[in-house]
Amino acid sequence: MAINFGKAEFSRSAGTKEQFLWDGLPQFAFAGRSNVGKSSVINRLLNRKNLAYVGTSPGKTTQVNYFLVDRKAYLVDLPGYGYAKVSKAEKERWGRLMDSYFQEARITAGVLIVDIRHKPTADDLTMHRWFQETECPEIIVANKQDKLKKSQIEPALMLIRETLELGEEETLIPFSAEKGVGKEELLRLLNAACAGFPSGSEKRD
Repeated sequence: MAINFGKAEFSRSAGTKEQFLWDGLPQFAFAGRSNVGKSSVINRLLNRKNLAYVGTSPGKTTQVNYFLVDRKAYLVDLPGYGYAKVSKAEKERWGRLMDSYFQEARITAGVLIVDIRHKPTADDLTMHRWFQETECPEIIVANKQDKLKKSQIEPALMLIRETLELGEEETLIPFSAEKGVGKEELLRLLNAACAGFPSGSEKRD
């Protein structure tokens, strides 16, 4: 049965690995650099205006945030990365937190959000490799499509594919959190990943 992403509630924030939530439900991990519109993508997906925090300045998501969706799965909002004004100590804390998360990860699907207008950064490449190492299905979402002319979209997608070295079978979705473009395709892929999730998983909180 499909997950109703319109039924979502905040569950927990985790600032240490001891607070990570692994209770046997599927988890969809969303990652992206701090100015890519990750919170806006999540809010569009959940039909909410401000469930995931949208700030006037980037770098506001500093913990791993869990949202329970339809009581069937978690949407996991990972801290944004690549914000230049964050202190060195905060960057190191973020690195340790993400390293711990991916070491223990039981991710059902990873969603990497990039800016369709720009070549993926070195940080985007690092996150892409982390998802690959978990061997979970990964979906690349190229957000801010509405900022481009139609003639610019295909070349921009090609640049993203080349930079991330995506194979033909790897999914890249042009998306607009502002307009809702790509939302239904992303929902379909997340539901498909959840349908293949093994039942009877070990439960651990």
